[in-house]
Amino acid sequence: MKHSYLIYGILVCVILGSLVSASAQVKVSSPSSGSVVGSPVNYIATAATGCSKGVASMGIYVNNSLSFVVNGKSLNTHLSLDPGSYNTVVEAWDNCGGASFVKVPITVSKQTGVWVTSPANNSTVSAQVDYAATSTSSCSKGVASMGVYVDNHLSYVVNGAKLNTNITMAPGNHKTVVEEWDYCGGATFATVNLAVQGKILGALQGSKGWVGYGELPPKYDICTSCSPQVTYSMEQGIKSPSISGHAAKFDIGGSHPYADVLWTNPVIGQNSSQGMPDSGHKLLPALHNFTYDAYFFGSNLGPVQALEFDINQYMNGKSFIWGTQCRIAGGNQWDIWDNANAHWIPTGAACNPNPNSWNHVTIQVQRTWDNWLYYQSITLNGKTTTLNRYYPPGKVPSGWYGITVNFQTDGNYKQAPYSVHLDNFNLIYW
Repeated sequence: MKHSYLIYGILVCVILGSLVSASAQVKVSSPSSGSVVGSPVNYIATAATGCSKGVASMGIYVNNSLSFVVNGKSLNTHLSLDPGSYNTVVEAWDNCGGASFVKVPITVSKQTGVWVTSPANNSTVSAQVDYAATSTSSCSKGVASMGVYVDNHLSYVVNGAKLNTNITMAPGNHKTVVEEWDYCGGATFATVNLAVQGKILGALQGSKGWVGYGELPPKYDICTSCSPQVTYSMEQGIKSPSISGHAAKFDIGGSHPYADVLWTNPVIGQNSSQGMPDSGHKLLPALHNFTYDAYFFGSNLGPVQALEFDINQYMNGKSFIWGTQCRIAGGNQWDIWDNANAHWIPTGAACNPNPNSWNHVTIQVQRTWDNWLYYQSITLNGKTTTLNRYYPPGKVPSGWYGITVNFQTDGNYKQAPYSVHLDNFNLIYW
């Protein structure tokens, strides 16, 4: 629960309003400006603000008429529009009286087919790709289903004429196809070629370099000789249960209630397990975007107080700790780590992993240009929660320099023993 892999120093205290405008900032991921689309048109947008009271609401104007409003900092809706050209605007209003907007001119086609509003063809995207599409058919019975192929592999299928999902892809070039199938046996498709940013450190669950520490309440300082209060082990190369045939098994037990086990691996920088020491200190300062992508399995998740998935960047005396935990026995909710105040912040997003099944978690974070921690999104089993949360960094008196990844298991009130398997664990960075 409590981070203690490295010593925390005095945190940098910065007034957010001095760095970020108080007005809302709008990002529209669908539809693309100037695109030709089908109806209904899928609008997907998020907003962030420097206003301490947050974003109040978002809306869509169509030809100067307010057509849709929703409370909060995200928007995902479909608008039915007749064929023709439209000047549309997505606007956000914050609780400090600020507002910002993005113009999105579109043309609604009268032809049948597949209309992909996100991502744009031949675009450069991050590892977690958001797909939004609609389809129409000349079949009188309508569209039966839609799907997404990635490099000739069918990665996603949904019933109906609307598609809205995200798919994690490895860095590199990919040919993707969005296809619809109608009830008359017909099908149409649209090709979307993509360049996915970043480099990948793959199969980290099987990597060398993992070190485990016990953590005992109430301070949760790390310990290496704390048995029998907390016991733990890690076994690599597990064939079953496994997706790759090389899963890792993490065990926790002991006698002290609410004790935790932290597993950490230094992947870049000091003590790099990947052969990337960055001794010239050229690589780390250039890295700003990170994706934690992994699968986890527990035959019995009932005793799990929480599972934690972290990315940490330490350099130039600053610590950037993106901590993300799924509370299970602790209340089935996602929390994120507040670097400034060293405590967990509930997100309000449900976290309900499936027992006796592989669960896919993807976490996207960023170190901003002015060195703030930015939590972008969490995705569990295809369901994405957009966060848009910012926190200042801390200090590292030890002078540690590097990037580490963590996986942590937390014990419940009985410290009941359990095991969790981890597989296909990748860190994507750029």
